[in-house]
Amino acid sequence: MAEEEEKAETVEDKLEAAEAKEEVEEAKEQKEGTEKEEVSETAEASIDESLEAEEEKKEEIHEAEEELKEEAEEEKAQLQLEKEEEAEEDKKESRKEKSKAKKAEPQKEDEFMAMMREEEEEKKAALEKREEEAPHEEAEPVEEEIGLIKKKEKKQASKSLLPQKSEAFLKPRKRKAKAEKEEVVETPEGLTEESAEPKIYALRTTANREDQVMDFLTSNAARKKLEVFSVIRPHGMRGYIFVEAATRNDAEQAAFGVPYARGLLPSIIQYAEIEHMLEQVKKEANIQKNDIAEIISGPFKREKAKITRIDRTKEEVVVELLEAAVPIPLTLKIDAVRVIRRDSEGEPEAADK
Repeated sequence: MAEEEEKAETVEDKLEAAEAKEEVEEAKEQKEGTEKEEVSETAEASIDESLEAEEEKKEEIHEAEEELKEEAEEEKAQLQLEKEEEAEEDKKESRKEKSKAKKAEPQKEDEFMAMMREEEEEKKAALEKREEEAPHEEAEPVEEEIGLIKKKEKKQASKSLLPQKSEAFLKPRKRKAKAEKEEVVETPEGLTEESAEPKIYALRTTANREDQVMDFLTSNAARKKLEVFSVIRPHGMRGYIFVEAATRNDAEQAAFGVPYARGLLPSIIQYAEIEHMLEQVKKEANIQKNDIAEIISGPFKREKAKITRIDRTKEEVVVELLEAAVPIPLTLKIDAVRVIRRDSEGEPEAADK
């Protein structure tokens, strides 16, 4: 019996020990579960914090980008304002230039008027002189230059000043007009009015007024924006200049209203006809020391001078004006003087080199 009781006690002890182990294991499991839950909670909290930090960074970056965009837009607006201000300044300058050009135009018109008046006065004086010298003789045909300004006044003045024309005078004039109408304008082979290439026209001018006609014609063409490419005055030719233009209309518009311009010739001038006038052919000038020459260009034009030295390498001459009170040496190009008298008493000296 005692042994059975002991066995029962041992079994009970074992059961109690097993139960205690199970309780310990359960406690351990509970602790581990709580620890895992705490770890997961802390991990979730850290993840949430990192996500919040990332979102804050993204917001900061977005704000910085927006600030940069605003700054760029402000810079663009400022640049645009500066460009607009510059454009306004350019417009103001262009307006000032246009106003200056407009102010200068009346001065040119005044010059035109003055020149036209001079022409009218010269004509009137010539007509009065003719009437006084030969009042009973038949009047010779006088070419009337009619400009743009005051056409009616010119016609009335010429009618009042000219004597009454007889039938004998009118008949040849009518014949002349008929002959001019019957004339057919023949252009030489080459350029024609229909061709697209630039053409050369001859403009008739008053003698010794070619330079003034050229100046007025070029300014007229520039002001009207005409297709006039060049204006040529051959050296030594009087009473004519050549105008290179796209069409006859451009040349006529450029010469329209120019004082001392008498009109274009009807035919086109071919380049071959004036080529020898334009190409510079080097010729040895027949000029010697002590020659008396006339200056044909420059500020001392038409003055007489004495040749004192010749430099053929530079194509220059040194002259002294004859009419000057004090002899002043002037250096000119050889082609700017023309020998009119040679000193036969002195022996011709060789040119200085």
